[in-house]
Amino acid sequence: MAPKRLTKDHVVLTAIAFVDGHGLDALTMRRLGDSLGVEAMALYRHVSGRGELLEGMVANLIDNLFDNDLMIETPTSWEDYLQRVANATLQLAREHPEIFPLIATQPSQAPWLRPPLRSLRWVEDFLSTLQSFGFSDENAVSAYKAFTSFLIGDLLLQVHATGDDAIGFDDDEASDEEADLSNYPTVIRLSELLGQDHSQREFDDALDDLIERIRATLTT
Repeated sequence: MAPKRLTKDHVVLTAIAFVDGHGLDALTMRRLGDSLGVEAMALYRHVSGRGELLEGMVANLIDNLFDNDLMIETPTSWEDYLQRVANATLQLAREHPEIFPLIATQPSQAPWLRPPLRSLRWVEDFLSTLQSFGFSDENAVSAYKAFTSFLIGDLLLQVHATGDDAIGFDDDEASDEEADLSNYPTVIRLSELLGQDHSQREFDDALDDLIERIRATLTT
């Protein structure tokens, strides 16, 4: 059988699928090679190592946000644009919760490339779109910084959330920790409320608040 012909894109996409299924800690060059049916050494023709592989995964996911259905239509206002970008990024975080934290932690090419919109293509699109709706240079940059801070903070919380309906311990922990719950009566009493998942509503409300703050800067 002829050896499989790899491309960097194929390696990166397979790595994304592997991490989605097995978690980031499980990703090694050897295991990725096994998934592709090749020796690990064959991967080094396309990526120099795990670091470049992770960078490629982040770049792929961020760039592919432009292909999200929400981003294909031309926005009717700057508020509509922010709503579309925010919800497209939310979909990304929910579809790839094991990878999304990398978007926050991988070094950027420049300090002013802020996660999650951390590519030159995204900065160009964001700033030019806002300016097409009348934003000044200063207001567009300020909105980019505020918007990215909101996104990365909210979405990192979402991908770490369990979504459980109640607070508790895993079975392995219960025998050791259950007695300690008696020291936290307020947590026990409010556990059902604490465990309720209102993440979509909270995201929408926070985004609306941000848009109102940006709107206020345009009139000052």
